[in-house]
Amino acid sequence: MGKQSNKTSTVYGNTTTTNPYATATTNNSGTTASFQPGTALDSVYNFVNKNMNTLLDEYLNPSLNSTTNQAKLNEYTSTLASESLKNLENNIINPLSNRNMIRSSQATDMYNNLAEANTNSLSSYINELLSESQDNSAAMINNLLSAYLQGYNVISDMQNQSLQTSAGNATTTSSGKGNILSQSTGAANETADILSKFLSIYGSLKGDL
Repeated sequence: MGKQSNKTSTVYGNTTTTNPYATATTNNSGTTASFQPGTALDSVYNFVNKNMNTLLDEYLNPSLNSTTNQAKLNEYTSTLASESLKNLENNIINPLSNRNMIRSSQATDMYNNLAEANTNSLSSYINELLSESQDNSAAMINNLLSAYLQGYNVISDMQNQSLQTSAGNATTTSSGKGNILSQSTGAANETADILSKFLSIYGSLKGDL
């Protein structure tokens, strides 16, 4: 009996799947997907890829030089200086001076003590501001990565949908090459006939002996 070999090939149907955020295309070369330009997920994707290094640096090395931190620091410094000085003069120095109960050297000491206290308060506030800045950077990174992964899930789903749809439209063809069975059977029958005739002739010769 002859040997039979088959070769099967599958051709996927060209398929394009879309939603408001992404597009996926499948053909026999594979599946590709991309965000719809200008959509929210596309903006997040581009922003994260462009700015993540900067955001990570801000998280690891918080600085007072940012616009937000500078504004907070200036406001705190101005308020601290004016309010503490007003409180010292109105509530302590002026009442004592009106009663002749304070000398100029004592007033000078009070001002110096106030300056030192303000410096300590400012140093403490700077530490809190830097810590808060780091926490804000971490929260922003987490939120951005969460939105970024949502975009990844959308792209992945679109690819799967496109591939499944294309597979459903695929066509499969097969080709084979082998010996023809009828030719082999015919040759076997011919051989059997020759053997039968030979045995018949041999039997007749044996009977005559």
